[in-house]
Amino acid sequence: METDAGADPVVPLRRIAGLFRPHRAALAGLCGLLVVQAGLGVVAPFLLRAILDDALPRRDPFLVSLLAVGMIVASVGSASLGVVTTGLSNTIGQRVMNDLRVSVYGRLQCMSLAFYTRTKSGEVLSRVFNDIGGVDNVITTTAGSVVQNATTALAIATAILVLDWQLALLCLVLVPVFLLFTLRLGKKRRSLARGRTHRMARLTTLVEESLSVSGVLLAKTMGNEKTMRDRFGVESREIASLERTAAMAGRWQTASRAMSLTVIPALVYWGAGLLLAGGATPISLGTVVAFTSMMNRLVGPATAMQSVGQNVATSKALFARIFEVLDLPVEIEDRPGARELRLRGGALELRGVSFRYEDGPWTLRDIDLEVAAGTTTALVGSTGSGKTTLAYLVARLYEVTEGRVCVDGTDIRDVTLESLAAGVGMVTQETYLFHDTVRENLRFAKPGATDAELEAAARTAHIHDTIAKLPDGYDTVVGQRGHRFSGGEKQRIAIARVLLRNPPVLILDEATSALDTRTERAVQAELDRLAEGRTTLVIAHRLSTVERADQIVVLHEGQIVERGKHEELLARNGHYARLVNGDNL
Repeated sequence: METDAGADPVVPLRRIAGLFRPHRAALAGLCGLLVVQAGLGVVAPFLLRAILDDALPRRDPFLVSLLAVGMIVASVGSASLGVVTTGLSNTIGQRVMNDLRVSVYGRLQCMSLAFYTRTKSGEVLSRVFNDIGGVDNVITTTAGSVVQNATTALAIATAILVLDWQLALLCLVLVPVFLLFTLRLGKKRRSLARGRTHRMARLTTLVEESLSVSGVLLAKTMGNEKTMRDRFGVESREIASLERTAAMAGRWQTASRAMSLTVIPALVYWGAGLLLAGGATPISLGTVVAFTSMMNRLVGPATAMQSVGQNVATSKALFARIFEVLDLPVEIEDRPGARELRLRGGALELRGVSFRYEDGPWTLRDIDLEVAAGTTTALVGSTGSGKTTLAYLVARLYEVTEGRVCVDGTDIRDVTLESLAAGVGMVTQETYLFHDTVRENLRFAKPGATDAELEAAARTAHIHDTIAKLPDGYDTVVGQRGHRFSGGEKQRIAIARVLLRNPPVLILDEATSALDTRTERAVQAELDRLAEGRTTLVIAHRLSTVERADQIVVLHEGQIVERGKHEELLARNGHYARLVNGDNL
């Protein structure tokens, strides 16, 4: 998923504009208000001309007062609409930002487990926070700014043509000529932004990995804290250098633009003064002053429109990374017409199942396996034999490359992922707890669970007494990744979490590996009791965990080499016997 920092991403502006499509009605209302605001903005110069050319020469105090009040009302109305339109523009922008964040998060959540095994977590965080945060200003201000400045510029152009078409043509020819100075500025800034996002992704990865509990523990025990600080310093200096270059990029062009937009009105005023002094044209003093006011107003929209263009060009690198996420193919999703899984007993059947990661070697090959409803099957084998991968295929965390996995005779690809997750529970070797209370960690499995249900599941997993002794009991915050608890305690909380769901099919992947012998026996006894009438798939290295299984399946190099009961397999003196004698299942 990582974008090459040297690539030149091409993002069509229509795709960026498409982000605003769901908010067309609000945009239409915003455009209407901006047109009215632009119209009010050009009223004052005409009223000023009337004061100078009509009211003052006639010495008419009533007319002067009326025109002055008109200028005040127009100004107040324009300013008030400016506040309203700014609020509406930001509201629309934040809605778009919310849609974008939710879309990116949703797409990342849909990705398979294999995606996360090959993608750095810091890279994922960078897409969600750095990239989306980087386009916040463009999205929240661009729509309103483009429409506002376009309507204002159009209104001013129309007004100056009405005031004096000769001066207007001179102005409208000179302004675009001077704006050409900054045409290349956007491309340069886009290149710098692309390099910055690449560096920020690397820095985010470094921070996420090194400042986690595990990362800090590793650095301290290895005595590599200085090394990590040096690595961070190198990445930070690179970003600082890019930021400095970006800050100075196009400063001469920008200075020339600002200067030109001040020089142009001066030239126009000079020309108008010559025409007025020479008497070659019937231009009035009021027209010159009004025209001057209009030209001052034109500087703002012209500058703002060009800034918007540069900001959009700069943000294209970020948009490219965001759209790259949104365009990721979802490897595992509900098929069209997928139905709810309605379990009758939870019988499992694997026919001709093979699996490999992308184009790598086969992890599993030609697996045929039947697990009768309500029975326990133990998967054993040496490290790397494919036990966990097979379990993940049953839970559809990975998609089979060949063959099919069925539950109660139904191919799991034909049922919804939500209903499959409700029917197949899993406790993995790597326990994960959120940085939240014990209560909320348990309720993650069953949001509507009562306190009594939480305690019952905790008692079953032999963790209730430990939780009850905590200062805040079930309301105690577990800490990052549950580091407040020992490995065995975390594992028992994870077991309680799955038991709370009470799934008909239960997968235990080294579920008691972190427990001491005494606790393991107690928890295993409860798991054995709960396994009655439940289809259970057990992966374990300890003999005591698997010897009571209804069926033991031995995997070797991704294939089933033996199956049967404990005594039968020992009598064969094959792979299983060698594993048992080596005390390494």
